[in-house]
Amino acid sequence: MKLCVTQSWQPVLLKHLPVCRGLPESIIAAACARSGQRVLHVDSRNYYGGNWASFSFSGLLSWIKENQEKTDTSEECEDWRKLILENEEAISLSKKDKTIQHVEDFCFGDQDAAEDVEEAGALSKLPGFGASAAEGLAQASEKGGLPVESASPEVESQEPEKATDSEPASATEGNDAEVTSENESTPDAALGTTALEPGEAETAPAETSAKEPKRIMYSQIVREGRRFNIDLVSKLMFSRGLLIDLLIKSNVSRYAEFQNATRILAFREGRVERVPCSRADVFNSKQLTMVEKRMLMKFLTFCLEYEQHPDEYQDYESSTFAQFLSTRKLTASLQHFILHSIAMVSETDCSTLDGLQATKKFLQCLGRYGNTPFLFPMYGQGEIPQCFCRLCAVFGGIYCLRHSVQCLVVDKESGRCKAIVDHFGQRISANYFIVEDSYLSESTCTNVCYRQISRAVLITDQSVLNTDSEQQISILTVPPVDPGKPAVCVIELCSSSMTCMKDTYLVHLTCPSTKTAREDLEPVVQKLFHLNTEKETENEEPGKPRVLWAVYFNMRDSSGVEKDAYSGLPSNVYVCSGPDSALGNDCAVKQAEAIFREMFPAEDFCPPPPNPEDIIYEENETAPEESEVSISPETEPKSSTEESHSGGGIAVKKEGDEK
Repeated sequence: MKLCVTQSWQPVLLKHLPVCRGLPESIIAAACARSGQRVLHVDSRNYYGGNWASFSFSGLLSWIKENQEKTDTSEECEDWRKLILENEEAISLSKKDKTIQHVEDFCFGDQDAAEDVEEAGALSKLPGFGASAAEGLAQASEKGGLPVESASPEVESQEPEKATDSEPASATEGNDAEVTSENESTPDAALGTTALEPGEAETAPAETSAKEPKRIMYSQIVREGRRFNIDLVSKLMFSRGLLIDLLIKSNVSRYAEFQNATRILAFREGRVERVPCSRADVFNSKQLTMVEKRMLMKFLTFCLEYEQHPDEYQDYESSTFAQFLSTRKLTASLQHFILHSIAMVSETDCSTLDGLQATKKFLQCLGRYGNTPFLFPMYGQGEIPQCFCRLCAVFGGIYCLRHSVQCLVVDKESGRCKAIVDHFGQRISANYFIVEDSYLSESTCTNVCYRQISRAVLITDQSVLNTDSEQQISILTVPPVDPGKPAVCVIELCSSSMTCMKDTYLVHLTCPSTKTAREDLEPVVQKLFHLNTEKETENEEPGKPRVLWAVYFNMRDSSGVEKDAYSGLPSNVYVCSGPDSALGNDCAVKQAEAIFREMFPAEDFCPPPPNPEDIIYEENETAPEESEVSISPETEPKSSTEESHSGGGIAVKKEGDEK
């Protein structure tokens, strides 16, 4: 449970621990703390991040075991009802997390390391084990300072899960460049002046290397388990999306490092192809004929300014985007690329206007930080909530892990929630309460209809499309085979993203659920990968990646549920949803901003922190030492490969840059 507190409580009972939470709650906490409110985070889980968390491999095994057994993670105090007064009533909260279902994991590699797995799994039972960067954050908090950026040597020593000493080829390849909002290109530049990265002159798929992939045993995955940072939710960030704008505005971007997604892929006629999207990619592509190149550029130019030409689409507003494309004199391959890999919309459900808007958004994001519209946070999606929690901690936020809440205490006269009762039998008073929807009981959610997300995470030994460069972050959309089924979004991460060990790839598959996750996603996995064991290799297709390990699970999607759907909640209790099935994070940012503005309409939402030289200390206060809290980009040391900007920015690691 996450609570935004703006009234005094008993801090002597709580330890000052800034830790990672879900993304909407973390953003709200940072905004509240930055505006001068007192913030308390309370979480009943024994790991960080909720359903936005990132785990090491052994930490994920423990998470799988916990959700398969459906154990109760809370401890109930029998006397808590005695704390409820006569003019008060209690709203009980759920004792079990029911947001994860149908968890199934499979190992397709060597099974000789079963004992090692159990031993490694025992480590994950330690408090907070498995969350990305959690140990470094807690250590820095106890010292009174902020953890430095992920790429620094200090973090490697504090956070063993992120150590890069065994991956010199991937971790040190490339150059860190800091890009601010001033260093942006216009939409026209995205189509006209985008430069190619070194080694990207040809966009046609390169021939599969004759070199055999290195044989990876399951025992090796277990031993190198801390090299993995496995996200429960798989997303990318649009370079002009709401989350990137918020990271720049609040200057939170300085706490993390990002990589460009290097390839947009498509699955067509049983094979994976690279999709040309920028002008340079289109004209260098060997997949398209000259006529197709002109057709594609003409249509993409139209999409950038489609509002100015309503006569070209107004007759098709009631039609689907796929039907509209068929009227634009585009070949079948171009229609496939635009529908599934550029607009990334449904073939049957997306309207013409929605498809044009999605295509325009894709094109507007090109060229801001790279040749694709997407960025990925190094060490996983779990880094983003952590970054906002760091900002909250700097401004006095207090965090409490493994601290479950029994009920909300509601005043009968005013109808407002006035306190909570925790599992120690303590009352904690507050003015506002932010509750994750997974903590609400069934009686509160009787009128709520939840959607589900089907998720799969694979560890493979090769990329789905081998090229000369092994370090690729790719996004692939696999269209549905049967009508009515959703398309599957596939995100493939390499070891340079610091999410998997060297010589392996981490593959995330996501789609809206129609059945269990395995039933929804296993057909796609079988198309793209080999599921055979080492002894069954005779009929393998050459160059096809092998799955070493896989897990399937369904995750609740509560986005879009209005607060009125929850019965009996007081007006000062706000509900945050978990992750949605969309590729970006716009839903979480919109939700966080809407809740903050409803609570504090006169306050600015996540303004940048002041520069240290602008802070005025009272007589009984002293300025922090140089090694402690730093909240201004100007105070960070500059290196030969990194430059500080006063406007805040995104540190982007580009593939192919020289050291």
